[in-house]
Amino acid sequence: MGAAALSTAAHRIDYAAELNEQQLAAVTSAGGAALVIAGAGSGKTRTLTYRVAWLLENGVKPWNILLLTFTNKAAREMTSRVSELLGPEADGIWGGTFHSIGNRILRRHAEVIGFKPGFSILDREDQSDLLKSVANDVGVPRDKRFPKPDVLAELFSLSANTGDPLDVVVHDRFGYFDGMAESIASVRAAYERRKVSANAMDFDDLLIRTNQLLRDHPEVGEHYREQFHHVLVDEYQDTNLVQADLVDLLGSKHGNIMVVGDDAQSIYSWRGANFENILKFPQRYAGAQTYRIETNYRSVPGILDVANAAIKGNARQPMAVKYFLVAILFVLFDVEVIFMYLWAVNFKELGLLVFVEMLTFVACLLVGFYYIIKKGALKWE
Repeated sequence: MGAAALSTAAHRIDYAAELNEQQLAAVTSAGGAALVIAGAGSGKTRTLTYRVAWLLENGVKPWNILLLTFTNKAAREMTSRVSELLGPEADGIWGGTFHSIGNRILRRHAEVIGFKPGFSILDREDQSDLLKSVANDVGVPRDKRFPKPDVLAELFSLSANTGDPLDVVVHDRFGYFDGMAESIASVRAAYERRKVSANAMDFDDLLIRTNQLLRDHPEVGEHYREQFHHVLVDEYQDTNLVQADLVDLLGSKHGNIMVVGDDAQSIYSWRGANFENILKFPQRYAGAQTYRIETNYRSVPGILDVANAAIKGNARQPMAVKYFLVAILFVLFDVEVIFMYLWAVNFKELGLLVFVEMLTFVACLLVGFYYIIKKGALKWE
């Protein structure tokens, strides 16, 4: 869809009245790859919502639009808002979390990869029980140090979501289990076989096996690449390797991929999120346009001045000490992020080792705050 076609259509929505200048530029942009950099409180959700409406008003069919989010609530809110704007015209949009979209695709083609359409999805407790059973059957070493089922699940998930071999994950992140890598690998292999025989998948499978399906079975992959003329992604800075690959696999044919995110904020690194995805998006998609939405409707100017001073001149924000200050400011002044952190710090869900990592992260934030003040990066009046 070219720029000329977009500009000549008659619209029911007055986009110029509903959006600020920066949002309008992103919403009404021509096709192709687009990176929208938008901080907390700048209207990311509004921008994506109106982008979907804009596409529909310019003749794109709802089933040709894929909207990927990190929560089902966000997907429902956006599609519901589009329905309020355009009515039945919005019915049929494919919107949901990466996992829910993966589940939807797998239900249609499960037999192609050795499962039945009615496969069950293991929750954390089911997964832990199955891993305990598998470990007993494999005959793991009688060593109190051998990782418990929850930790095994965490190890396998990190390996799947980062693309790192299991032995590398064990060595780099769980050195305590270094001498047990071979036994851990044998449990993983048996666990994968058991899931197939039980017709069950865990949450990581909903992404891993979807990518496998699209990549290894060209006829299936081509069907969805043809279907999705436009792929839109919310909170792209929190995508991991598998999720970024899924976007590629679904959006590569038409090339109309719009991702929205904040290059100074990523809160899912504990589960494999890679902020490099957003930083390298322009290299990943040659010719991608970049739009910046900088008007903040949530935070007061003083907070923004502190945040901007903290990240000024830093090309790799999420890795630097200054980024830690930005993150703590978002935690302090963004209620939504507070709840995300509270949800994440859960002993049963993450295991003690990841909880310790979260505490270390918070300590780094505080050190970063002290460092910037002491070095005079901020001038207090």
